[in-house]
Amino acid sequence: MTKQEFVDRVAAQSGLSKSDAGKAVDAFLDTVTKELSSGGQVNFTGFGKFSAQRRAARMGVNPRTGEKVQIPAATVPKFQAGSSLKSAVKAGGAGASSY
Repeated sequence: MTKQEFVDRVAAQSGLSKSDAGKAVDAFLDTVTKELSSGGQVNFTGFGKFSAQRRAARMGVNPRTGEKVQIPAATVPKFQAGSSLKSAVKAGGAGASSY
């Protein structure tokens, strides 16, 4: 699903215009991005948690050459699915409309 398809579905389910739904989706994405950039987390009970996770520097191997390379430390985004989301996916989406 593309962002535009997502916006279209949000508009259809919420009764918002496509323009307003697009603004809402953009505001959501910007808010999550800013919170993770500042080291925070965003938690939706039952749905899941967005957080930033620190990865330590480590050694890796270039698969083409077999050469060892140093992979630098980094902070990366992480998503942990909540119990309701896991159940809905496991059931084939039967309960997915409850959000």
